[in-house]
Amino acid sequence: MRASLGFALCILTQAAFAGPPELIWPLDCEQGKTCYIEDYVDAQPGEGQADYTCGIKSRDGHRGTDIVLQDFAMMETGTNVLAAAAGRVAAIRDGMADTAVNDTNRNEIKGRECGNAVRIDHGDGWQTLYCHMRKGSIRVQTGETVTAGDPLGLVGLSGLTNIPHIHISVLKDGALVDPFRPNPAAITPCGETADTLWADPPVYHKAGLFTAGMATQIPDFKDVKSGAARAETSRPDQPLVLYGHVFHAQKGDVLSLSTSGPEGEVFHKSILLKDPEAQLFRAIGRKAPAGGWPEGRYRGMVRLTRQGELIAWRHADITVTSQ
Repeated sequence: MRASLGFALCILTQAAFAGPPELIWPLDCEQGKTCYIEDYVDAQPGEGQADYTCGIKSRDGHRGTDIVLQDFAMMETGTNVLAAAAGRVAAIRDGMADTAVNDTNRNEIKGRECGNAVRIDHGDGWQTLYCHMRKGSIRVQTGETVTAGDPLGLVGLSGLTNIPHIHISVLKDGALVDPFRPNPAAITPCGETADTLWADPPVYHKAGLFTAGMATQIPDFKDVKSGAARAETSRPDQPLVLYGHVFHAQKGDVLSLSTSGPEGEVFHKSILLKDPEAQLFRAIGRKAPAGGWPEGRYRGMVRLTRQGELIAWRHADITVTSQ
């Protein structure tokens, strides 16, 4: 899910801390019920990654906060991206297709990884940037004044992403600021901090999903971790298997795995995790029915919840073909 801060921005260093805006939740969704935070700003200089708590919920060089909708249906029905603070619209970009990134189209979006986007100037050098919006949905114009909570457009699938989410970045004088740890004196080393730009700080969960994948047999854990287990195509006579790779699960968490295809649901199972584990994977599957699986695309969905709260989800696709 995945973003770069293209969009005519050069973000190289952490910014000075002075007179920041107070941010509200920038999506018309509820954290833990209809959306969740998947990735945070990378707080580790150089190679490797760490979020603001020293956890692993970031990616090397990640320059924003990724808030993911609970499913594709929520994107398709329309979910508003909201101004996180009052300001003036400094720039917009629209017209990019809502197409999940793949090896074929990756080069086409180079330099426009942010996708359809809005950038808002909050004064005193502070700006916010909202990436991956739906084509044709942007409701504001350059120069227009907005207040906190005003709709800017809809969540889409434009730019460097394959999951419906908004990537929001905070800038000061063109430099990146982590809204969860905005004071540069507190950036290194990472760790818990009372500093925040959020009016109502979002909940942080250490747990999450590394990945989900479809396969044609129950995989070995080493192949799950390396990516070798993932299959993109299968024959009609082969089993269909879905797996999920979890980190920092707690006792009582629930891992749900489901797969659907051209004729509807193939399987669904919810697994109660009995022990806390730094890493684990679970897989379920079904043998091919008599006559084989109908040809077409099958999508697996893996969801991690805690006492009914959505922590993370991932999807994986496989195409059944006799070719």
